[in-house]
This record gives sequence, structure tokens and C-alpha cells, in this order.
Amino acid sequence: MRSAGCRFCGSALHHTFVDLGMSPLCQTHIAPEQLDQMERFYPLHVYVCEQCFLVQLKQYVSPDTLFTEYAYFSSFADTWLQHAQAYTESMIERFKLDARNRVIEIASNDGYLLQYLVAKGIPVLGIEPAANVARVAQEKGIPTLVEFFDERLAHDLVGEGKQADLLLGNNVLAHVPDLNGFVEGMRILLAPHGVITMEFPHLMQLMTQNQFDTIYHEHFSYFSFLTVERVFAAHGLTLFDVDELTTHGGSLRIYARHAGNAALPVGPRVAELRAREHAAGFTRLDHYASFGEQVKATKRKLLDVLIKAKRAGKSIAAYGAPGKGNTLLNYCGIRTDFVDYTVDRSPYKQGKHTPGTHIPICHPDKIRETKPDYVLILPWNLREEIMRQTSYIGEWGGQFLVPIPEPRAYPAQPTPLAVQEAVR
Repeated sequence: MRSAGCRFCGSALHHTFVDLGMSPLCQTHIAPEQLDQMERFYPLHVYVCEQCFLVQLKQYVSPDTLFTEYAYFSSFADTWLQHAQAYTESMIERFKLDARNRVIEIASNDGYLLQYLVAKGIPVLGIEPAANVARVAQEKGIPTLVEFFDERLAHDLVGEGKQADLLLGNNVLAHVPDLNGFVEGMRILLAPHGVITMEFPHLMQLMTQNQFDTIYHEHFSYFSFLTVERVFAAHGLTLFDVDELTTHGGSLRIYARHAGNAALPVGPRVAELRAREHAAGFTRLDHYASFGEQVKATKRKLLDVLIKAKRAGKSIAAYGAPGKGNTLLNYCGIRTDFVDYTVDRSPYKQGKHTPGTHIPICHPDKIRETKPDYVLILPWNLREEIMRQTSYIGEWGGQFLVPIPEPRAYPAQPTPLAVQEAVR
């Protein structure tokens, strides 16, 4: 299934942002009995629209294929749980949320965030298309609909008297092939004086920090503030504030409200970020053109590091099996000739193999058992948390390898303080 043109404005797509070749779906982890079977590979060819500057992948796979059963559970990342709890506390304080309000989260995953609002007695509703993930939230007592969010569902919920005083979505906007339908659905579901917050990786940081591995088939779109503001405005929603976050290597949290809700004036951070992106070139095609060569150079540097380590007789394991890791492994051609295995805290992934590259996914205890010389951290956005959890590799002189933004080795340190100093 392919999009005919830009998923926002409909213009034909002619300009390449980056071409990462062919890759399998990043969350289709391979069971042992599937290793001899054919895998489907799809292009990771990213375009930039010459009219609205939305950076995007064409749609090759339906959302049902990608998200009906999903391997990502948010609660396995301690750092992400802390982020979610801090968010809920901030929203309760800023918007005076209490038992009279309703909070609805789109792509609520395993209840990682809504659990903190339930604990405060605030009515919530989760919307999560992956039944296996939603079941975990339901078992926690978090009301969760197993549905894809769209205009139809928004109308149904409004018909049931369920509008959102706070409507949120963390790392879901990029996952939406029907961008206009999704944003229009949010407009419908939002109460007249309600607030939308959405978090997503910031295209400016993706380019500056060389985060090409955050590109995969589940991510259909990559947003600058300028473009996302234009998308929301087209549906009668005004962005009145924005936070720049450190999560996922640099994200934006946008705050939206109905265009007619003057009770929430547009704050100065909106104009400041808008001006900064203009000055950086996000409304010029030439700004996007150099990213592909930057990515190729990083691939060569990483392979050079791994080749030198293997020639020196060193052993290499990896930590994590995230979507970004699978893009990196497949684009760079890193298989078991370089990396013996990877580990992951999610039991859902353990015992399987990485898609395309077929690296075994093991329990984290295997690192202590095998004592590798290097641990390649694939979810580099969680590197501090992982370095703290596995600092014991310093007992045998092990080192961490972080591939993004540039390949770099970090000696394991015995204390969290030392780790924090090492990664600054």
C-alpha cells in the first residue's frame, strides 16, 4: 500500500531526505522456527515535501499489520516511567485536573502513564490498537479500548458523552499514515476548553544529532515545529505552547487548543522556536539535502570501529532490541559476524531473533555470564539508564559502545555518578 503523495498536502514527492535501503519491519522479531522462512523487506526511502516540508516515508504496510500485535511495552524503561509520572504531575498542576475532568490517551500502550492519573482519582480512558499490550493495561484496572484512533471513533466517543479535557499522545503522531484524519479526530474529541499535548521526536534534533536509526516503517512522518503547526492549523487547532524535551534523543511536546479558545494565549516559546527553525533552514529544500551523506559517513565509522575490535579478538554483545536498533543493524549490515547476541528486558522479545539480521535476543543475565569486551547500546536514548544497570561490565574491563550521534566507546564506571560524568 503506497501513499500517492504527501500525506498532509497531497503534493507529489520528488526530493529524497535519506535512503536507508531495504529493511524488514522493525518489531517483527523472529522466532527460532521462522529463521529459515522468507522475510518481507520494504524500502526505507524518506522524502521531503517541497510544499509543506513534511519529511515522510511512503506507506507500504497497513497499520493493522504494524500495530495489531506489538512488541514494545513502555513500562520496561524506568526512565520513560519517570518521564510519564513527571508529565502527569505537571499537567495536573498546570491545568487544575481533578475528578471532574477526563483524560484520554491515544496509543496508551500498557498503561505506563494513565496509571499515575488513576492513582489521583482522575477519570481516564486509554485507546490502544495492540490487543496484547492493551491487555496489560486492562489488568491494571485502566479502562482501555482496543481500537485504532480515527474520526469515526472520535465521533462515537463524543456521542457517548466522552470528550477529553486533556487529550494526549506520546510518540504516536509519527505512527499515523492518515495524518489529516488523525488530527481531525483529535479536534472532534477535544472538549471546547480542552488541551491536546503530543510528544514526538524533533526533526531538528534528528538531523543535528544524526539520529537516522529513528527512521523505520512504523514512523511514517518526521516533524519540524513549523510543519506540525501548519498541520494542526489546517484542522482548526492552535499550538499555544511547546516544550523541548530530552526524551528519545530530543523531542517536542506541543500544546494545542481549539482556535477559538482565547483563554489560552499563544506563549513566547512558540514564536522563538518558529524563528529558530526558519533561521536553520527548515523552509528550504537545500537544508535537507546533506543529511544522506552524513548518514553514510556514520555507517562507515561504526563499521570501522567494529572491524577493528573483531580484528583485535574482542567479543561484542548488544543491549536492547528496539526499533531504532533494527534500523541501525540492517542498514549497516551488522549481524552475528560482529555481534554475538543482544539482550532485552522484555520477555516478549527474549528467545527470538532480530528481524533481518537474526541476532539472538537473550535475557540481560547473559552479559554477566559471557563477559563481552564491548556492549553496543542500541537504545542509545536510554544509555545512562543502561550504563547504570550494567556497570558491572567494568569488573572485567568491559566497555560500552554508543553508535549515535558518532560511534564512541565509554569505559564502564563503578558508580552512577561516574557514569553520568562519562556520558556528558
